[in-house]
Amino acid sequence: MIDLHCHSNISDGLLSPAEVVRLAHANGCTLIALTDHDHTGGLAEARAEAQKCGIRLINGVEISVTWRKRTVHIVGLDFDDGNEDLQKLLAGVRKGRLKRLEAIAAKLEKRGISGAYEGALALAANPEMVSRTHVAEFLINAGHVRNKQQAFTKYLGDGKPASVPHEWAGLAEAVAAVNGAGGLAVIAHPMRYGFSATAKRNLFEEFKAAGGAAIEVHSGNSDKNDRLNYALLAERYGLLASAGSDFHRQGDYSGGILGACPELPGNCKPVWDFFQTA
Repeated sequence: MIDLHCHSNISDGLLSPAEVVRLAHANGCTLIALTDHDHTGGLAEARAEAQKCGIRLINGVEISVTWRKRTVHIVGLDFDDGNEDLQKLLAGVRKGRLKRLEAIAAKLEKRGISGAYEGALALAANPEMVSRTHVAEFLINAGHVRNKQQAFTKYLGDGKPASVPHEWAGLAEAVAAVNGAGGLAVIAHPMRYGFSATAKRNLFEEFKAAGGAAIEVHSGNSDKNDRLNYALLAERYGLLASAGSDFHRQGDYSGGILGACPELPGNCKPVWDFFQTA
């Protein structure tokens, strides 16, 4: 029972870091990584709770990356969270979030939806971590959409009316920061990007050349075919395999059950076999 991708209210999750660990433990998880977006501020609390519960916790973070004008996410695992270069990179990524929110809110205002800036900020436990997910929650609460998926399909997704392109960290830059902190870099949920076979090959090749270590063979509610396909891709590109629920809150359309990732296909080399943290 392993989960190497989940979120707390330090970024866009609902539960506190300690509550995330307690729920994972209650669900039978024995190894967990808290991977909040662009922030490691919840790790100390999660670590303390993990020690109480007798569950193994690995340092984690999910870094927002711009690759060929598309946003992808790189999960860092088993790194030194006190590393100055990594923390400098994460701080730089966080600074762009409020500016992006201003631009999104302005676009929604033009479509007759007011209050998105204040509404999203009110939903974010940490203002510097405000995200499109908080805007989606505002849209749901205000009755403009039924669920998070519709918020992105109708307004917030790439190419949609309130989409705001943003330059996050570079791919090689993010991988180098994770590696420099002694960690392992992982491509998060590659099955969700909608990339063509060519784009996917380019991403994996560039990631591997930059020093990337693994891809998520399982993420969220991906099915058996996804796991088999991405296990083959990991093998083809010489990458390790990771697995995570991408848990944010109970009932999230994209997340799985916290702490309960299915077994990886037999041809995988699990990333957790290479962790140094005891």
